[in-house]
Amino acid sequence: MHGTATPPEVCEHGAVTTRLTPLDASFLYLERPNAVMHVGAVLVFDGDQAAPSHEALLQRVSGRIAQYPRYRQRVRAVPGGVANPVWVTDEAFDVTYHVRRSALPRPGTREQLDEFVARVLARPLDRARPLWELYLVEGLEGGGFALVTKTHQALVDGVEAVDIAEVVLDDEPVEQEPPAAPWAPSREPSDVELVVGALVGAVRRPSRLLDVARSGAVELKDAGERVTAGVGQVVSALASTSRSTNRSPLNGHTGSARRFVTVDTDLEDYRVVRSGADRGDVGLQPSVNDVILAVIAGALRAWLESRGEHVTRSTSVRVLVPVSVHDGTDGGTDDGSGDRLTACFIDLPVGEPTPLVRLHQIAYAMWRQVDRGRALGAATLAGLAGFASPTLHSLGSRLGAAASRSLFNLVVTNVPGPQTPRFLGVATMTDTYPVMPVAEGQALAIGVTSYDGQVHYGINADRDLVPDLDVLAAAITESLGELLDHA
Repeated sequence: MHGTATPPEVCEHGAVTTRLTPLDASFLYLERPNAVMHVGAVLVFDGDQAAPSHEALLQRVSGRIAQYPRYRQRVRAVPGGVANPVWVTDEAFDVTYHVRRSALPRPGTREQLDEFVARVLARPLDRARPLWELYLVEGLEGGGFALVTKTHQALVDGVEAVDIAEVVLDDEPVEQEPPAAPWAPSREPSDVELVVGALVGAVRRPSRLLDVARSGAVELKDAGERVTAGVGQVVSALASTSRSTNRSPLNGHTGSARRFVTVDTDLEDYRVVRSGADRGDVGLQPSVNDVILAVIAGALRAWLESRGEHVTRSTSVRVLVPVSVHDGTDGGTDDGSGDRLTACFIDLPVGEPTPLVRLHQIAYAMWRQVDRGRALGAATLAGLAGFASPTLHSLGSRLGAAASRSLFNLVVTNVPGPQTPRFLGVATMTDTYPVMPVAEGQALAIGVTSYDGQVHYGINADRDLVPDLDVLAAAITESLGELLDHA
């Protein structure tokens, strides 16, 4: 799959560059002020330990990114657009620009943190610098602190770099971070060297000449035979679902401002629902992932009704759901291996009034696509859009960016996370929330992560299309309670 790194190119006098793949370049070409192409995470830490000093965090990040040179590289366009842009070392790299310190005003509530995240994640990254940012946010209620990350999808390819949140965390407490190794930037190539390198590369690899006449969307559409095969399987997957996508409050003209809200639930509740639900008409045991989707379906139903929308038994919401092929019912960790990733198009039966019936309908729809081979496997995703991402959240975001918005109403990603604590130094991470980008033409995106016995929702939404995001957040908890009562 898209896991093979592009080999570096050595320009005259030793300057080294790496050319962006067609997919990674497309994330730059297609990015708009109202549709940013970075993913994020909110990591909340226990108030029993003090936040690291800014200097200590700078030292940690500087030492860790030495393993991932991409975090010290920026994107340079080739003059005349004769080839894809290249990664070059940022000679003026300044880690203090990327690692920032902030604080919430008193009382430092979670609602204030959510508003901070909404504003920070809505802003595009600076293209003139390496495409990532990390915020240390102090002043949370109870003495806690948070890290908020932004990493562009052009940077996170799962090969040269993973998300910055994965770089800074540890599986056990670390009392003292070793000093960062000395680093000296290599020289950036000149414009002439970039053009010459592109032309030499085109001679050595004639297929690269095809890139010259292509821009992002066309490049993605015409990327080769693997893409054609992948699109064919997408059409087949859609044909296996029941309805075409309907317009709804989940779709509209997307602006540049965002709302963000988090929801915390107990993983054990999902296990109780799973074990307490009967096997339905077809004898299927729902998975924890099915229960999560049923919770979201019930929440969407309540949210639509609160808006006065006409909800009938046939009302559905089509979601794109990247899932892990392994069982995942115990909330265990996914190893991220490419052959375990798959993506499904599911019609959530929001019109069905009975919670357990919704659950069984979703379990059956997932079984049809995953167990009967109708879901899109990792190899197909690689052919469609070159996926190679360190997490399913990034995978879901990449697929959502590459696919036509008319194929689905909403992206929902669910990542089985570690069920033992993670640490920043000696500080224990208590909660983690994904921040998925809102695709152009869509109203919101939902990311779900299980971590240390909890299931955390991060819901990112267009500020104008979803002024009542708090209603949807409350409906998540209520929907889970309905399932518990019926199970």
